[in-house]
Amino acid sequence: MPRTIKPKTTKSSASAPAITRAKAEKSLAKAPQDRVFWSNDGRILTDMKELMDALANMSDQNFAYHSNAMKKDFSNWVRDILEDEKLAEDLEKVANREQAAKVVEERYVFLTSKLEK
Repeated sequence: MPRTIKPKTTKSSASAPAITRAKAEKSLAKAPQDRVFWSNDGRILTDMKELMDALANMSDQNFAYHSNAMKKDFSNWVRDILEDEKLAEDLEKVANREQAAKVVEERYVFLTSKLEK
């Protein structure tokens, strides 16, 4: 009997769930008042857009306060409050504020494109 060879799938295509409009809306929604992100520089962030803007403009020192070997404040907030596992994982991998700002901006643009369909 001939053997059937299954096509290989990449890890990302095999494990990444499709993003629905509802999921995009959830990730982009404002956090409840008691679950906002309190930045060390006094900013209060309520959603992904505000996180994107804050990362683009905050000091490297403030970023390092929230994201270092001991603390993963941004990724934890994104995972637990905005419920965006992919963005949380991407934020854990960045080395600096500029990279963090870029991954948040890319995710924001991607999610907002899901709302246009």
